[in-house]
Amino acid sequence: MIMELLNFAKGPAMQFAMVIFAFGITMRLFGVLVLSWPKDPVETRGNNQLIGALRMMAMRSWPHKEFLPRTWYSEVIGYTFHIGFFVVFLLFVPHIVFIKGVTGLSWPGLPGWMIYYTSLITVLALLAVLVRRMVNPVLRKLANPDDYISWFMTISPVVTGLMVTSHIGIPYETLLAIHILNVAALMIWFPFGKLMHAFFIWSSRGLTGATFARKGVKVQ
Repeated sequence: MIMELLNFAKGPAMQFAMVIFAFGITMRLFGVLVLSWPKDPVETRGNNQLIGALRMMAMRSWPHKEFLPRTWYSEVIGYTFHIGFFVVFLLFVPHIVFIKGVTGLSWPGLPGWMIYYTSLITVLALLAVLVRRMVNPVLRKLANPDDYISWFMTISPVVTGLMVTSHIGIPYETLLAIHILNVAALMIWFPFGKLMHAFFIWSSRGLTGATFARKGVKVQ
């Protein structure tokens, strides 16, 4: 029974999740590209929209010092869990082996102990994000079910991954199956919730930067 669950997780469940993930992201991005964009009547003043787009993406990825006294906490926990999540996902050797099996791409990974502690820090940062959202009266009113579902879908694979590497409680094969199923659930949810901002944030900033460059606006 345990091996059947593991084989299902590694096989049909993950294959289905990858199809939905790829299809969903493609359709969301395609939907943006086919939007009816109004013609800009402003005469072009800038001469390098690509540089403007890259400049905006870089500048908006780092907080302005004027805002830091009020935003430093959210900036720290935000960068911590984003970086931690991608370090765990991209630099854990078993994950690299999986990615190589799907794409043929491979790269060096980090030692297991570094991934373990990075995962712990990522979980703590995600818990801090949840506490802040629930305690801050403004964020609590702005939050909707998507925020909490996306948070749960993000933290679940990290927690179950820690359980797998720690061999906690139940048989290893069961833990591994649960972890893979959590990853599959994250991939299925990704294109349809707020996690899609991982793609939209760059296109949005790039488009804004290119528009500013076209109009000759200098971004500070």
